[in-house]
Amino acid sequence: MAALRRLFCGGKNGVSVFLQREFHRTSPAALQISRGLWKKYGDKRVMDTPISEMGFAGIAVGAAMAGLRPICEFMTFNFSMQAIDQVINSAAKTYYMSAGRVPVPIVFRGPNGASAGVAAQHSQCFAAWYGHCPGLKVVSPWNAEDAKGLLKAAVRDNNPVVMLENELMYGVPFELSEEAQSKDFVVPIGKAKIERQGSQITLVSHSRSVGHCLEAANVLAKEGIDCEVVNLRTIRPMDTETIEASVVKTNHLVTVEGGWPQFGVGAEICAKIMEGPAFNYLDSPVFRVTGADVPMPYAKILEDNCIPQVKDIIFAVKKTLNIV
Repeated sequence: MAALRRLFCGGKNGVSVFLQREFHRTSPAALQISRGLWKKYGDKRVMDTPISEMGFAGIAVGAAMAGLRPICEFMTFNFSMQAIDQVINSAAKTYYMSAGRVPVPIVFRGPNGASAGVAAQHSQCFAAWYGHCPGLKVVSPWNAEDAKGLLKAAVRDNNPVVMLENELMYGVPFELSEEAQSKDFVVPIGKAKIERQGSQITLVSHSRSVGHCLEAANVLAKEGIDCEVVNLRTIRPMDTETIEASVVKTNHLVTVEGGWPQFGVGAEICAKIMEGPAFNYLDSPVFRVTGADVPMPYAKILEDNCIPQVKDIIFAVKKTLNIV
């Protein structure tokens, strides 16, 4: 069945949303993210568009320049490469090039990173790609609280925001606090969260890898190793202060990400720690756990060995602490 996209425009508050959808409006959305929105908001805010990433991203950017607040969904961020000129040259640079006269308050969101059994062309993490570009803000939620709070913050921001979700996390349930269930709940862009307090080593991660870090920390706790887990939440601007404060406390650091190692998020964290005051508190080199430096294989056993696993994090922690 032909893939179609959904486009949300207008609304009393000026918010417009561009969402990608696998089937026509009479069928469920591919990943259930936009399910029911057309019935609730109607044709003036929800429209199907042709299969053209460059096209619907360009429409969304233009709508943002005209005063709306679009949310443009890519079915996966791998397809955003078709529209990268709109994301980078049109959205990210216009606010600066217009000397602040033309804000582009748009959110680009959708699944990012490796899914399962979709091979090389659909299994890339774009955190480093978009985090490299000034003019963009880049967020990467892990749990339901992150997703809700960061999306609300992104829609309210006057800058273009790239929201990198993870397809494999869509079906994972999380408990929400009363605070997170409030209509006014927002997660500030640029602020990391310490998910687990620890004293011996810091694990810094984002997206699905945060869960792996927490699992590894629980295993290591049984061996007497106390890990602190930092959920980045935001890739750009990065909360360097929280990372540095944790390193000052633990004296050791391991970064974990699903993306490739070269020029990755972990590499940027290493550079920031090297250049900042926290470097003097390190008792050993920083160790990075990343995806394998190859295009993603299709075979499951190879795919599993290309994505960071809990055992890889445990090994990295013990290597950093010099106990292997």
